[in-house]
Amino acid sequence: MTVRRRHTAPLLLAAVSALAALLAGCATPAGDGPGPARRDAPASPGRLEPPADEASTGLPTPEGTLLVADFGADTVTFVDPQQGTTGSVRVGTAPYGVALGADGRAWVSTAEGVAEVDTRTRSLRRTIAYRTATGPVETGEYRGGGMGLALSPDGSRLYVGVNIPGKNGVLEVIDTASGQVTGVAPVGRRPFDVDVSADGREVYATGHDSFDVTVVAADGLGTRRIQVAPYGTEGGLGSWLKPHYAAVRPGDGKLLLPFEGERLAVVDPATGQVSIEPMTANTHQHGVTLAPDGRLLVVGSGPITRDDAGPSLTVRQPDGRERVYPLGIPHENVALSRDGRTAYVTGGFTRDGGWDGITLVDLDSGATHRLETGHRPLGVAVL
Repeated sequence: MTVRRRHTAPLLLAAVSALAALLAGCATPAGDGPGPARRDAPASPGRLEPPADEASTGLPTPEGTLLVADFGADTVTFVDPQQGTTGSVRVGTAPYGVALGADGRAWVSTAEGVAEVDTRTRSLRRTIAYRTATGPVETGEYRGGGMGLALSPDGSRLYVGVNIPGKNGVLEVIDTASGQVTGVAPVGRRPFDVDVSADGREVYATGHDSFDVTVVAADGLGTRRIQVAPYGTEGGLGSWLKPHYAAVRPGDGKLLLPFEGERLAVVDPATGQVSIEPMTANTHQHGVTLAPDGRLLVVGSGPITRDDAGPSLTVRQPDGRERVYPLGIPHENVALSRDGRTAYVTGGFTRDGGWDGITLVDLDSGATHRLETGHRPLGVAVL
C-alpha cells in the first residue's frame, strides 16, 4: 500500500453540503458551528435527580437494547435495534460518552457533570459535578466538560477525561458508590477517549489536540506521556492527523489507534514505543471497538483530501486482514452486538454535519440499514 503524508487543508465537498463540517474534533476552534442554547450551571456533586417525564416506560429494558448519548440534546436514548427509539432520559447538556456497568448502571459524560442512569428503571439517579472548573456550560465541538470515560474492571471507580477549553485536560476519578471525585490527574488536550488496562492498574487518556496518550497509574502515583503522531505534529491545533479513540488489545495490553485508514499506531504503554501497521480504508477515522475474538472495528468518518475514500466501517482481523464496509454518510462511533454479527455505528458528530440515526451493519453479508433515532447520537453501548 502506498502511504501518503498529508498536510493539505481540508476540502469542502460540494456534492454533499452536510459533509462540510463532518469531522468531529479535527479542525481549529474558529470553525466550530453553532449549537443549542446554553443550559443552567452544573448540578451539585452527587445530587439525586428525579426521572424525566419520558424516562420510564414501566417495562424492563430488554437485553440488546442500545443506549446512545445525544450530543445534540440533553438526553440519552434507548433504542431497540429493530423497532427504533423506546424512551429517553434527560442527563445534562451535550452528552458525549457512555460507560456501562455490570449492575445495570450507565455513566454518561456531559458538559455539566457525569450522569448516573439506572437502565432498568430508565431514570437519572444523580449528577456528579466535576471538581475541575471548565467554564460556562456550553454546547458544540469545543465545549468544556466530560469526554471519554471508562470504568475500572471491578466497577468501583469511573475515570472521565475532562476538557478544559484552551488548556490541557484532566482525568477525574469518581468513586461509583459515593459519587465523590477522589482524584484528579493532568492529561493531554481534549481527552477524546479513556481506556483502562485489563488488570485495572493503568488508565489511558487519548489527548486529541496534544497528539498523545497519557498513562495514569490507577493508584495515583504518577503519569507518563507518550506521543502518538505517525504523521508528525505539523499544523498543531489545525492538523487533521490527530489521535481520536483507542482500544486495549487483550493479548498484550497494547493500545491500538487508527489514523486515516492508512496507519494503525500500536502503542506499548510499558515502554512508550509506537509501531505502525498498514491499514486499507483510506479515510479519516474516529471511533473504535474490539470484539471478544480480537477483531478491531474502526469507523471511517469521511474524506479530508481529494484522493480519500468515503465514510466506512473497517473490520480488522487479528492477523491484519481487513474488510471495509462503505457507509455513504458520516458516522462517529461503534458498538458490537452480543453475538458479534452486527455493528451499530452512530451518526452523530460534535460539529454540524452529523445526522440523527444509527447504521446497522450485518458483518456477514455487508448489508446496512439506517435507523433514525436520537439527536446526533455519539457514544453508544449495548445493554
